[in-house]
Amino acid sequence: MARPELSPHHITIQYACARRGLPAAQTLRRIATAALEDMPPSALLIRLLDAPESALLNQQYRGKSGPTNVLSFVLHAPYDQHLTYLGDILICAPVVISEAQTQGKSVRAHCAHMVVHGVLHLRGHDHLTDHEATVMEALETRILNQLAYSNPYE
Repeated sequence: MARPELSPHHITIQYACARRGLPAAQTLRRIATAALEDMPPSALLIRLLDAPESALLNQQYRGKSGPTNVLSFVLHAPYDQHLTYLGDILICAPVVISEAQTQGKSVRAHCAHMVVHGVLHLRGHDHLTDHEATVMEALETRILNQLAYSNPYE
């Protein structure tokens, strides 16, 4: 039996909400690792949280009311000599589940999109302008296709 490929990245997964119906930690790590392609060894946190925590953080850090699907917090600080801590990705499970149902997607596929989207933010990508959005969406689509997920924008 082949051994799974080891990732040079340290990806911590936290479930701060009910786990039922959400992707397993191993799946989330695999998705994040794909979005970290060509990066030196890095570390990050993916936290799946509930709506109240998401709403609190969305208000505190973005000045916006209510929960949101994904928040990314970039940190530019050395983790150790061989590992750079990129930051935190916070995914609001109830919002992602609701959006997946509304958009006719699987929760797993929509969660994969949020992980890739969050990692790309940690890598410095944004979507504030039309050009930035076009570049970021193309990267998201390419990475998700490599993982056998369909284009999230179709």
